Amino acid sequence: MMIALDDVNRVFRVGDEAVHALDHVTLHVAAGEYLAVMGPSGSGKSTLLHIIGLLDRPTSGRYRLDGRDTTALDATTQARLRNRRIGFVFQAFHLVPRLTAAENVALPMLLAGVPRAERRRRVAEVLARLGLADRAHHRPHQLSGGQRQRVAIARATIMRPALLLADEPTGNLDHVAGREVMETLEAMHRDGITLVVVTHDPAIGRRAPRVVHMLDGRIASDTRRDHAPG
Repeated sequence: MMIALDDVNRVFRVGDEAVHALDHVTLHVAAGEYLAVMGPSGSGKSTLLHIIGLLDRPTSGRYRLDGRDTTALDATTQARLRNRRIGFVFQAFHLVPRLTAAENVALPMLLAGVPRAERRRRVAEVLARLGLADRAHHRPHQLSGGQRQRVAIARATIMRPALLLADEPTGNLDHVAGREVMETLEAMHRDGITLVVVTHDPAIGRRAPRVVHMLDGRIASDTRRDHAPG
């Protein structure tokens, strides 16, 4: 099992009040699955994604990634594991404004110490695959929303992670650009990547073979389909 959360709680203190963002959540996801996590604002879906992505820690419970208990790992070991195994795509793109598309995509490899020639080869390859070869030297402000999100996807996958986490990846896009971004993510899933998408959009949720609905920090339902519509 790639993702195994068992009886996970995440409690935040707001003044004297304890807010249960996650309340006894158990969720198992096999390698190669594609699921959507849905629910209203404040239901805990983004907190769940952050814990799966090792951006946050449970208050209690256990989270195993590829069989490894991550709960007791120190911050440096978690960061190393996150960089090797997990890619992130966010609603707000989070591209560095002063860097070109190619430089943004190369950034994780630069931080990981990948040699320059290998960085250039892999960046050219992924930008071409995503239809962005002619935008390699453009800065984010010179790109459309859909192009910026595809650059973000390229950056998220340049280290060849096994797990891709997308938090409202179409939230800032129009319908056409949003569909193109989802088709890009789904193509990567077909290539073998495990894909978890957080969304409030029912149309996006219907694309996934498995849908987890959250409410008040708990998993309200977990539904699988034999075939998801494209």
